[in-house]
Amino acid sequence: MVVQCTLKVTNDSLEISDMAADAKCNHEDVVPSHDDCSSRGARRSSARLKLLQEKKSHQQPQKKRTLSPPPCHNLKVNKVSQTPSTPNHKKRKLGDEDAHPPGPTATPGPHHRHLDHDFHQTQDAHADADADAHGNPVPTERSASASVTETLRQFNKCYLHFVQEEEKRCGKLDDRQKNKASCPKENIAEDDTKRGSKRPDLKAITKMKETCSVLNPTKMIGSIPGIDVGHQFFSRAEMVVLGFHSHWLNGIDYIGQARRSDLGDYKLPLAVSIVLSGQYEDDLDNFEEIVYTGQGGNNLLGDKRQIKDQVMRLGNLGLKNCIEHSVPVRVVRGHKCTNSYVGKVYTYDGLYKVVNYWAEKGVSGFTVYKFRLKRLEGQPPLTTSQVHYTRSRVPDSIAEIRGLVCKDITGGQEDIPIPATNLVDDPPVPPTGFTYHKDMKFAKNVKLPLNASGCSCRGTCTDPGVCACAKLNGSDFPYVFRDGGRLIEPKAVVFECNPNCGCGPGCVNRISQRGLKYRLEVFRTPNRGWGVRCWDYIPSGAPICEYIGRLTKTDDIDSAAGNSYIFDIDCLQTMKGLDGRERRLRDVSLPVNLENDDDKMSESVPEFCIDAGSAGNVARFINHSCQPNLFVQCILSTHHDIKLARVVLIAADNIPPLKELTYDYGYALDSVAGPDGIIKQMPCYCGAADCRKRLF
Repeated sequence: MVVQCTLKVTNDSLEISDMAADAKCNHEDVVPSHDDCSSRGARRSSARLKLLQEKKSHQQPQKKRTLSPPPCHNLKVNKVSQTPSTPNHKKRKLGDEDAHPPGPTATPGPHHRHLDHDFHQTQDAHADADADAHGNPVPTERSASASVTETLRQFNKCYLHFVQEEEKRCGKLDDRQKNKASCPKENIAEDDTKRGSKRPDLKAITKMKETCSVLNPTKMIGSIPGIDVGHQFFSRAEMVVLGFHSHWLNGIDYIGQARRSDLGDYKLPLAVSIVLSGQYEDDLDNFEEIVYTGQGGNNLLGDKRQIKDQVMRLGNLGLKNCIEHSVPVRVVRGHKCTNSYVGKVYTYDGLYKVVNYWAEKGVSGFTVYKFRLKRLEGQPPLTTSQVHYTRSRVPDSIAEIRGLVCKDITGGQEDIPIPATNLVDDPPVPPTGFTYHKDMKFAKNVKLPLNASGCSCRGTCTDPGVCACAKLNGSDFPYVFRDGGRLIEPKAVVFECNPNCGCGPGCVNRISQRGLKYRLEVFRTPNRGWGVRCWDYIPSGAPICEYIGRLTKTDDIDSAAGNSYIFDIDCLQTMKGLDGRERRLRDVSLPVNLENDDDKMSESVPEFCIDAGSAGNVARFINHSCQPNLFVQCILSTHHDIKLARVVLIAADNIPPLKELTYDYGYALDSVAGPDGIIKQMPCYCGAADCRKRLF
């Protein structure tokens, strides 16, 4: 059943859907359902709960304050992990399970199915999770996959800093296209032979080595913890900083002649990994079996031409020694990818055994060494087939989507339609009960200030030493032009150019104001309601969408009404480190009126929030994860009142197509009580390696 959604979709127009929902849910009038798991994103800090309890106690002194919906969004972003920081009076590193209790996301709607029973349990939710005597999750050492993620995020931040330097050097902040002739396009996946002094990726590698930030600095034989078959790298530099393949250019990575005590009687050199990227004219790849051309003799100009004989040394000798010792090598395949922002993607396809080798005259008449490799059995199936990814295929158009239930949930409001798919419910139904809004709505008693001063730049802002907006951001621009605009790193708040500025819409300091630019899809998940994924590759630092709804005062929200789409705007509290939040002021210059606002700052409860319950945009469907790939960024682009900042979701990682988009809701443990006053617990089904087992 395909529904062409209108701007207003309600349950009244889908009586059959409601009947099906009633058959599946016997407690719909008691708890929120799974119709949209992103509703669990409504977060509320422990301080806000305490305040609400105190207010209620004045009216009903004998009754404890109870909450039926989940807590509201508590907007805090950790500097390192790019996930919401802890709301409870301690700094926590990534992996501290009681820092951000996670959970499944469920929303009010007609299809409450999986979590009714768990929601009402107070003692045995997720009984199989590690817990202390009080039932709270016990912090565990972070997983290998989390270490991989953190290392890549540090690399991306470092890389973007050097990209900014390179853009300044080339004059790209003034007009990138204008300077294209004098400064060649720097696409690291398309041109791996540029001088290192000009390449941001190589500079980032050097910086991370200098700071001892490289993961697995000692070369490892076999699989690398945290990097599974199918993992996609967006440059060879990423492999280097992870210790997966330690050279940004050579096709063979090997352990050198310097004998290591941990290798015993192994004959060195010994190969540990190879990259197949089409650089040699004699390569033959049948996926399960490879005939790999050894290294050396190639002109490195990208035309695959052999210009001299290869010799049996270094990497070639390392592959030969793998035969004698039966040592497997990691195999990575590089593919050109037209819809990737880097132009090329590298996929890890598992461990291969070097079976034999021989020397022969190559296509160009020079001697080359050939190595036959066979894939080891018992591994996950291959995910690549030349340029096609068999694990999941991105549709070329909406007409190709399986399970399509709505062609465009935006009703034409967005420049790019957002379809909805449902392969879970029977009968399949679209998301209902809300009105899509592209722009923020405001309560009658909320007025945005209009007195923000602007910069005097013309055309586009180029000099951070002159631009008034750049000075607010620590005397530099927070974004780079690369890949359509990327935020270099999370900040306490970003001051973008505003309507009073002299620059135009193409300014580098207006990146988040350009609307949706990625092809998003709302889809039904098996156990977490509705979710959001993207058909495009998304680079780290790219803005995805703003959290849109009705901006209102926090005190005007009825916490007993069952609305769980509330997002607290607590940017100011986070910047000041109130209520246990991690202070994130850093290099941002606060306006004078906020620096002197100490009395108002004593209130740790955010004054304003965004209510997306009945009206909102695609952000309301984005789910929670304990290891998310998005983070929350406060942005000021029309005024300078941080209490009314825009809430924008930004990519924390390089995200491949069809990967679900998630962010950390940041619940506080034991922050939700039922009508009887008993603290509720909800399990988390995000599936992350470091899942903290509980949402609250």
